[in-house]
Amino acid sequence: MAEPNSPNNSSSDGFEAPLFGNRFLVEFAREAIAARGGGSGEGSSEPLCQGAFSEVSGLEAAMETKTIKEGGANYGAHQRAGQVSFATVVLKRGMTRASDLWSWWGLFAGAGTDASRANGAFAHRLTVRIALLDLQSNTVLKWRLERAMPVKFKAADFNARSTEVGIEEIHLVHEGLFMETT
Repeated sequence: MAEPNSPNNSSSDGFEAPLFGNRFLVEFAREAIAARGGGSGEGSSEPLCQGAFSEVSGLEAAMETKTIKEGGANYGAHQRAGQVSFATVVLKRGMTRASDLWSWWGLFAGAGTDASRANGAFAHRLTVRIALLDLQSNTVLKWRLERAMPVKFKAADFNARSTEVGIEEIHLVHEGLFMETT
């Protein structure tokens, strides 16, 4: 018999186990650059790499408002929608077997082996999908960052007991935040 709070509880009482011990799967893909606010471009997606991260922060968008003061309207000014800005997304404590994220960082920072590459080239921006996984590794929620660019990379400390490449932090700026259906 399943424990009342176990994730395997399939009783019909409507109880859903809390989402603790969250894991995040982050996928990096090259996609056709869509118009602002356009589609995801998934049809022409070229997956590059993925990693598992234990913490994601900065999934945030803020809108600047425009205040319009009208003469004779003394009860308050009119508020209009303005430009949207996005916070830097920080992925922490990640694991991946590939060195692709370091190579991607190098394309922007000039740390790669090919010095002829233009630093910060727009063509190297990627689409990043961040999926929240439950305890059974099912996707619960998925966010998409469009035209993402790495601005900070911090490698994990060396550990002789680990067989994977650790990423302590990678900071990403981007030009669009969208929620995708799972």
